[in-house]
Amino acid sequence: MSDEIYDLLVIGGGINGAGIARDAAGRGAKVCLVEKDDLASHTSSSSTKLVHGGLRYLEHFEFRLVRESLIERERLLKAAPHIIWPLRFVLPHDKGLRPKWMLRLGLFLYDNLGGRKLLPATTTVNLRDGAHADFLQDRLTHGFEYSDCWVEDSRLVVLNCMDAKERGADIRTRTECTGLERGADSWSATLKDASGGEQRITARAIVNAAGPWVDAVLGKANPAASHQNLRLVKGSHLIFPKLFEGDHCYIFQNKDDRIIFVIPYERDFTLVGTTDQGFKGDPSGIDISPEESAYLCDAANEYLATKITPVDAVSSYAGVRPLYDDKSANNSTVTRDYVFELDDKDGQPPILSIFGGKITTFRKLAEHALAKLGGLGGEAWTADAILPGGGFDPDHVDAFIDECAARYGFLPRAMVRRLVRAYGMRIDAVLNEAQSTSDLGEHIGGDLYAAELEYLVTHEFALTAEDVLWRRSKLKLHLDAGAQAKVAAWFEARQVTTE
Repeated sequence: MSDEIYDLLVIGGGINGAGIARDAAGRGAKVCLVEKDDLASHTSSSSTKLVHGGLRYLEHFEFRLVRESLIERERLLKAAPHIIWPLRFVLPHDKGLRPKWMLRLGLFLYDNLGGRKLLPATTTVNLRDGAHADFLQDRLTHGFEYSDCWVEDSRLVVLNCMDAKERGADIRTRTECTGLERGADSWSATLKDASGGEQRITARAIVNAAGPWVDAVLGKANPAASHQNLRLVKGSHLIFPKLFEGDHCYIFQNKDDRIIFVIPYERDFTLVGTTDQGFKGDPSGIDISPEESAYLCDAANEYLATKITPVDAVSSYAGVRPLYDDKSANNSTVTRDYVFELDDKDGQPPILSIFGGKITTFRKLAEHALAKLGGLGGEAWTADAILPGGGFDPDHVDAFIDECAARYGFLPRAMVRRLVRAYGMRIDAVLNEAQSTSDLGEHIGGDLYAAELEYLVTHEFALTAEDVLWRRSKLKLHLDAGAQAKVAAWFEARQVTTE
């Protein structure tokens, strides 16, 4: 047991914890972030993968949340154009659901509430033209097309932790906080790593960003108090072989007043989601239920010319959203806004617990969290800061891909495009000045080589095959079983524990 002294201990390696660790480290604070599993293992890798304002939140009068989200949408696009890019969303008008005037009004607000500058405005669309006519049922004739953005959610978490580390933060994955004791002016935290070894550290303040486990962490910090502010809502998604051509996606209204998205995914697939289902129990390793699968297919089939069924799906994923329990009767109307609970009474060292939040607002949440804590010093700095791999114009991604394809002419353009979309301007660090594929080490399968695995271990905290295949990439959808086994064998050869 040995004491290390930190200004801030962040518990939880999802998007909120990663954003706060990055912001605090950039202000000069000594920061330690601990995550009991891999970065983005749970909620932050199980989203619908959108950076968006939340069009449907306007119906619930959450104008502040929508405005903040729309402003952040364009900031994040500029900060990380390799993992965030624009999407056009097609919203069909369907008789008997929301009337046209309501859709027009909502989209007018959506276009103007956040001071949109980079993304194109809403337009009307004829659904009897082109690919829409082939994909959608005949009764659907008119709709609207508006802008939002796509994000590689788990990579966004990793990039924040990379930036935090480069600014001095201590990032510890597979490390669980098993005990918290409050002293007169600091916290003593017991940390347990994957091997079972324990260490005690001291922190002047704690951020509890444990997501679905936020109440469990509060129980360690203050076991005598009751902690019942958390409401878990499960969201599940299905992945199908590509259902339609084009780079646009669809947003479908449901008869239960919810919406689902149908989105191009990983070039060869289509993502359908999500559900809103109350959840109780252990949020680790959860799967989509048969009822949720049927719900998603039934909702999509109200619009699709060719029906889909759960057996058509090639994969799925599920996660739980750790929302603040605002006592709403409907899981779909529970606020997605973030809520802070600060415990610093009588001048005791503080613990700030975070409920809710959206991927889109993580940066602003981090600013607000540090302002709430106070005492860490430094000015807010992240509004115009780029994330690792960013730094090129979001409007000229294709030109950057062309530049990289010319520099690495021995690689297929599709591979260069994937690497740019994952690593941006750090592609050179991944390829390590290679002059031919033989310089990239073992060929694992598809367009994956050992050089990329080395980069992910050295710079991106990857420790297992699953870290690479599902979170830092989605190569699990593209590589056959033999190649996936070779990834696992590569990690085993490095004497790294595999999942």
